[in-house]
Amino acid sequence: MRSVEALAMPGSRAGTPPIWSGMYAMDYDPIRLEVFKNLLSGIAEEMGVTLCRTAFSPNIKERKDFSCALFDSAGHMIAQAEHIPVHLGAMPMSVLHAIEQVDMQPGDGVLVNDPYGGGTHLPDITLVTPIFVDGLSRPAFFAANRAHHSDVGGMTPGSMPLSTEVFQEGIRIPPVKILVDGRIHHDLLRLILANVRTPREREGDLTAQIAANRTGERRLRDVIAKYGMVEVVRYSDALQRYAERMTRQVIADIPDGDYSCEDYMDDDGISNTPVKLCVTVRVRGQDIDIDFRGSDPQVRGSVNANLAVTMSAVYYCIRTLATTQFPFNYGCMAPVNIIADAGSVVNCVFPSAVAGGNVETSQRIVDIVLGALHQARPDRVAAACSGTMNNVTVGGFDPRRGEHYTYYETIAGGTGGRPGLPGMHATHSHMTNTLNTPIEALEHAFPFRIAQYAMRHGSGGPGEFAGGDGIIREIEFLGDAQVTMLSDRRIRQPYGLAGGAPARSGENTLQHGTRRRRLPSKFNMRVEAGDRLRIATPGGGGYGTPQP
Repeated sequence: MRSVEALAMPGSRAGTPPIWSGMYAMDYDPIRLEVFKNLLSGIAEEMGVTLCRTAFSPNIKERKDFSCALFDSAGHMIAQAEHIPVHLGAMPMSVLHAIEQVDMQPGDGVLVNDPYGGGTHLPDITLVTPIFVDGLSRPAFFAANRAHHSDVGGMTPGSMPLSTEVFQEGIRIPPVKILVDGRIHHDLLRLILANVRTPREREGDLTAQIAANRTGERRLRDVIAKYGMVEVVRYSDALQRYAERMTRQVIADIPDGDYSCEDYMDDDGISNTPVKLCVTVRVRGQDIDIDFRGSDPQVRGSVNANLAVTMSAVYYCIRTLATTQFPFNYGCMAPVNIIADAGSVVNCVFPSAVAGGNVETSQRIVDIVLGALHQARPDRVAAACSGTMNNVTVGGFDPRRGEHYTYYETIAGGTGGRPGLPGMHATHSHMTNTLNTPIEALEHAFPFRIAQYAMRHGSGGPGEFAGGDGIIREIEFLGDAQVTMLSDRRIRQPYGLAGGAPARSGENTLQHGTRRRRLPSKFNMRVEAGDRLRIATPGGGGYGTPQP
């Protein structure tokens, strides 16, 4: 297998330059820099508000499983909202792919979810909108958002199957225009809706994504009208350079050396064989290599992570070491060199299955990178969090509404203890930043009853600073349905650090009548009315030797 090196970001400053490259002086006013940082990130946040309030699905409206960002003319991220880390680190690759593949004109909008073109997994659909400014022949900026759709077709409801190739996971969309001259391309929309189980909900969520980008375009035009194009592009570039300098300082604060760590996924959902991930972090001054060579080859099951997902996890880990806040944009990505074997579980190649790589393997990548960095910066790295997103998807027919439904949710766990503070209970951690679906919204939207929703006391690892506890979510089904679960840390426990103990692993069980049986980390099964699925999530590892 060949090694892929120097992958800080395709389209880096050595590639296609921004439209204003070399036009403006690099000096700037730090106060004005702060103003523009908040102006641009505020636009991304408002895009998110629009998407949340206009979407149809509980997954977007309630869980907020979406992300929004702004990009410059070269496809470099200049601002983001504080949304989903695994989306935001990968989205630049989708935006760049759209720019390279599609000739975008004013009023156009491009859809893409291809995992082999910067996507994460098929349910995450990205919409890219070019923003033209008078006098320029190509886009000056791009607005983009990525939203998780609770079904995009495939072999099981929810499009998170125990698959062995990407074709089984749903409809795969290369960069194509869903908007042409401001109007929806209805032939393409009909094609997409014909391949999903919940077309009305999908159409509502797609049009919400269009509305979100239009909000971003309007607000950015307002900023340009107030401050002028020269000033906006000057400070967009200055923000990237500032973020790069701050990231290089974070790297410089890591002692020079080589730091290694390895861990395992429970399995790939097809076989019971553990999946090995390993990393060596090499630090030399302001340069850092994140080397994943030695990780297992890509597997038959769907826990393969594409390069975009691996990059997202790495960028996130570097950010956690920062002691001061600064914006996350392309500048944070530029100093980081990622090395991964093509065809490995952290850099899979077409047509491997990827549904679980985005949600599960991304968490284990974080565990090993932070595990390595703890050796260099024990003052900044917490013990392992729950290490899984506990993905559950359910599909069936809802007799109350007379239509099919699909439900998707990630369920929180505990976070790891850290120097000076215990872990947090019942918290989505690391690569996910979503919310749990409220019971009221869940029972209103789906034929379920929540039999139990509680803290899983004692699941956090003991330590001087104990890990946080996971939760228990028990769903009673009011009708027959098909359930798929992609979870991990059901066999191996989230690790403790500095003498802290590991957390309790998670547990999936099904109660059918009076019989309760334990289920594996990853499964697909039919359930009947009255069955109860109980998901007990892992806690976080403890930090420091427990006090007697």
